[in-house]
Amino acid sequence: MRIDFPVVKLQDYSDRVDELLALDNPFALVTVAHLLALQTKRDARRRCIAKWRLTKLLYQRNWDRQRIINLYRVIDWIMALPQELDARLRHGILHWERRTTMTYMSSIERIGMEIGRKEGRQLGRQEGRQEGRQEGRREALADMLAVLLTERFGELDAVSRASLAMADADQLTVWTKNVLAARSLSEVFADK
Repeated sequence: MRIDFPVVKLQDYSDRVDELLALDNPFALVTVAHLLALQTKRDARRRCIAKWRLTKLLYQRNWDRQRIINLYRVIDWIMALPQELDARLRHGILHWERRTTMTYMSSIERIGMEIGRKEGRQLGRQEGRQEGRQEGRREALADMLAVLLTERFGELDAVSRASLAMADADQLTVWTKNVLAARSLSEVFADK
């Protein structure tokens, strides 16, 4: 008796990411998550942006609520982020959900709230207050920079909005200073 198993190496799909993203197939998204995790292994910021993109794609699919929750958990596990970036990503997702009218908002909110409660108990009140002040400052900087960029260069693309949502206060300050002399949006975000 002989049993044959077909073998597929996910790395063989690395040049077909756009094709996989266009498919209405959950395994395609999981494959893309794996490929992007490999590509961004040493760049947490790029991984965060890629994870943001996949999360938005989940919402745009016409899938049932439980499938979206399950796939988000798998993608979250595959594309693990440092705690600070993960918190910013969750905040960015919730902020994006509030601006759009997505039907599955509460599922990701609940996941975020569960994680937030666990983290909150561990961190303590004083540290939480300090982080809250820092995050509030960061959010205010991001909001102000978004207004300045929109006034100066027109409507922001998704990558620019994601960059603003994920950047720390120091990076936002640098970009705000760049606005003064920049002739284009790409000059604002350029590392000098």
